[in-house]
Amino acid sequence: MASHDIPVGTSHVSLADLNERSRDIFRQIVESYLATGEPVGSRNISRLLQVSLSPASVRNVMSDLEQLGLVYAPHTSAGRLPTELGLRFFVDALMQIGDLNESDRRSIEAQVAGRGRSYENVLTQASGMLSGLTRAAGVVLTAKLNSQLKHIEFVRLEPERALVVMVGEDGQVENRILNVPAGLPTSSLVEASNFLNARIRGKTLAELRIELEQALEAGRAELDQLTQKIVAAGFASWSGGETEERKLIVRGQSHLLDDLKALDDLERVRLLFDDLETRREVIDLLGRAERADGVRIFIGSENKLFSLSGSSTIVAPYRDSAGRIVGVLGVIGPTRLNYARVIPMVDYTAKVVSRILSGT
Repeated sequence: MASHDIPVGTSHVSLADLNERSRDIFRQIVESYLATGEPVGSRNISRLLQVSLSPASVRNVMSDLEQLGLVYAPHTSAGRLPTELGLRFFVDALMQIGDLNESDRRSIEAQVAGRGRSYENVLTQASGMLSGLTRAAGVVLTAKLNSQLKHIEFVRLEPERALVVMVGEDGQVENRILNVPAGLPTSSLVEASNFLNARIRGKTLAELRIELEQALEAGRAELDQLTQKIVAAGFASWSGGETEERKLIVRGQSHLLDDLKALDDLERVRLLFDDLETRREVIDLLGRAERADGVRIFIGSENKLFSLSGSSTIVAPYRDSAGRIVGVLGVIGPTRLNYARVIPMVDYTAKVVSRILSGT
């Protein structure tokens, strides 16, 4: 289900490097960190292990794990914490990802699904719901108006400005202001609207654009030059460049403040808030997840954007009615996210959203 940017093989650590005792101790260190955020010492671990092992023996194993780069001691006399490499190894090789129970599934479906909700409302609801369930920031990246189209209209506002209104089958509406030639007759705006609406049903904006470009090139489009210009200008306006085509929804950042243990935690969250403000880079990061099937996990410095705040991102792509990936959704939070719970939650939410968008 999960795919990752950095496979375990690149760390030169594999399960074969750890015997059963080392695995048990490493798992206890990671699980303690995910639960408390605090280092755990050899005495506490020796009490938690199912087999009897002295604190001295545990310390020897911890030293071996440190040599492998899986754990580190934040202070000389402290216990150990997992490194980012250790977390990646745990997620890839040791963690058992459970399935969601029926109650969780029903809760996700009830909160995300809703009759008459627009495309954007569904995504906003999904983002907020994930944030609430995971106590992290919920994020959604979507292409603007990638649903099938229902209606396009050109409306004059001023002598040299017109409004272009585009309505999707799912009720999503996009408006753009368009510059038009001085003295343009209203009939040209009407003709442009009629021409597009005759060809629009069931097509996405990208499909309609390709079809019209081919029709104009082949001379099949019976439009006067002014109307052709309006149609072309409309498409240029809707393209809007990458920043306009991508929409980022972030919900629940305040959850990241709920579980602060120390001043350095507060600084980490402050840095994460700064990262989330750099919208363009978050869009680039999430855009990488659109190229993979299933859940994608970025831990700490595996992505440049969150290297300072040491945050983790768990996202999955969702699809439209034609099965095309049209965006990603998930959570961004501290590296001590409850991965075993969050990963199936993100995966299932992406499937529910895909189902809603495809109308099945």
